[in-house]
Amino acid sequence: MRLHGPEYQLPNRITRIIVIGVTGSGKTTLCQRIAESRGIEHTELDSLFHGENWEPRPRFVDDVHDLVARDNWITEYQYKAARPIIIERTQAAIWLDLPTRTAFSQLLRRTWRRWRLNQELWNGNREPGPSTWFTRSDENILWWGWTTRNKLRHTDHHLAAYDIDVIRLRNRREVREWCARNLDQA
Repeated sequence: MRLHGPEYQLPNRITRIIVIGVTGSGKTTLCQRIAESRGIEHTELDSLFHGENWEPRPRFVDDVHDLVARDNWITEYQYKAARPIIIERTQAAIWLDLPTRTAFSQLLRRTWRRWRLNQELWNGNREPGPSTWFTRSDENILWWGWTTRNKLRHTDHHLAAYDIDVIRLRNRREVREWCARNLDQA
């Protein structure tokens, strides 16, 4: 692993990319921006995992294998079953290592917006309403985000064994800097 900061210029030859971050850190948004800028297809892992009524899809692992077999892709680095499959084909990772207050405030806004707009997420699923937001359950995205906020603290140690570039962005300013350098001028 080669660890870089926001000054790193991602080479054009890099076409298999993951974005790492806790719930609410902006993984999907950054994936979409990179995909649009670089002409790489973004596959949202949540869309492969969640079937109707939030049930896990039986083909999830097979679909992840199909995804990473392609030459060009960008996706979020999540789901325990998917990570080992994804990392083996990854060329570069962008690690959104944002402060808890930043990621959680983004999660709150996103959850509220999705619920208010009745936005379809994946396979007919929609954000559950406020009645679930104050429960201690893995079905509550806010509870999930809070209880898993520290799960990626040692990402650099986990990725050390892989021959990939890792761009670590620690706050919104660094994310903006990196995007300006790598996406806005592409």
